[in-house]
Amino acid sequence: MAKLYLIPTPVGNLEDITLRALRLLKEVNLILAEDTRTSSKLLKHYGIDTPVASHHKFNEHQQVGRIADRIEQGEDIALISDAGTPGISDPGFLLARTCIERGIPTECLPGATAFVPALVNSGFPCDRFCFEGFLPQKKGRQKRLKELATESRTMIFYESPFRLAKALQQMSEAFGTDRPACVAREISKIHEEYRRGTLLELAGHYAAHEPKGEIVLIVAGAGFKIQGAEE
Repeated sequence: MAKLYLIPTPVGNLEDITLRALRLLKEVNLILAEDTRTSSKLLKHYGIDTPVASHHKFNEHQQVGRIADRIEQGEDIALISDAGTPGISDPGFLLARTCIERGIPTECLPGATAFVPALVNSGFPCDRFCFEGFLPQKKGRQKRLKELATESRTMIFYESPFRLAKALQQMSEAFGTDRPACVAREISKIHEEYRRGTLLELAGHYAAHEPKGEIVLIVAGAGFKIQGAEE
């Protein structure tokens, strides 16, 4: 029976993709891409000429039924996002759920996800962590921050570079100004940067130096102490 493949794509360097992912992208009948213009750069780089159609948050509700129908009729279909693993703060969940509910085989390949290298390279505990993705922009934002103030696990957030300084300031008010954090920017790209400090220090830095690119924010859990720091 045909299958839905959820295929991670590079978050930066185009070499960060598996051989199996490349093979499947060439073999499937159709590739669903979050932004066909973005994905065309990767596909062209590797000489992949499989037909591509757009699948994003604005049309996924209308499309999932038709896509599932095509797989049931014998077409292998791959879903990719602009970068990283589909379904992680990107379209993918609805299509995967629809296929699973209809008994259609699904398979997610291992591969690139921005928060994993950010977490491991942050210097904070990564044996237990919670992934928050993007916080609510308005309604419910302060409530969620208040709820997370006592979270003991390392916390992972995605944030827009335009809202980063404000988010750091809000977190310093909710979690404490001396809470350690790490901002990972442009992972696996030429201008990759990791900046570490307290939430207040990082808020001040990015208020004065507006960042660019993709941002992953890692915040230490409540009670975490940097080794050697004064009690």
